[in-house]
Amino acid sequence: MIIAIDGPAGSGKSTTAKLVGSKMNFLYIDTGAMYRAMALKVKNSGFDFDDKANVVQLLNDTIIEQVIDPETKDTKTFLDGRDVSHEIRTPEISKGVTSVCEIGEVRTKLVELQRKMGGKGNVILDGRDIGTVVFPDADLKFFMIADINIRTERRLNELKEKGIEANFADVKADIERRDLRDSSRSNSPLKPSIHSIFIDTSMLSIEEQADLIINYIKNIL
Repeated sequence: MIIAIDGPAGSGKSTTAKLVGSKMNFLYIDTGAMYRAMALKVKNSGFDFDDKANVVQLLNDTIIEQVIDPETKDTKTFLDGRDVSHEIRTPEISKGVTSVCEIGEVRTKLVELQRKMGGKGNVILDGRDIGTVVFPDADLKFFMIADINIRTERRLNELKEKGIEANFADVKADIERRDLRDSSRSNSPLKPSIHSIFIDTSMLSIEEQADLIINYIKNIL
């Protein structure tokens, strides 16, 4: 079974997808981590993140894999056989991954990998174009939305937990910029599939979001 969750930043899709995966013993394919792993490969190779020619060359000998940690049930990301789950979360990679994501060949390669992973068993994954591009035939498709102010508060809390200082206005402006960029890009824009089930997470806890999706899954098992 393939479960696709799309939606804008701060809608709760990633945290919910992870929790559903853990509860249902589905592999959570962390698509963002896969792009981060590619960005790490670029960094370790000494190239600039926007050096398209060399980044494309790196794709030929890059292996990115994800597996469930049997103890924590979390998804671990491997780059060329090495666990880089923590290494890909540095501020430098966070800044560089945007440029890497915008290279069409990178997206094509990673979508191909995601489809191969999806063909091996029960998976759940989230992103901007999962239900429209990556898995247009997914068994269930969800599109999560939430009020912009609530999304901003969530992002602020995430940053505070990481010890990063930020203010509401700046974070909100950043989310609005991301929304515009994601929805207007020519390559795989953020939009719901015609078969998407909309979930407004504004007033829902993560547990409530996960339980809602699990009920949908159980209804078709």
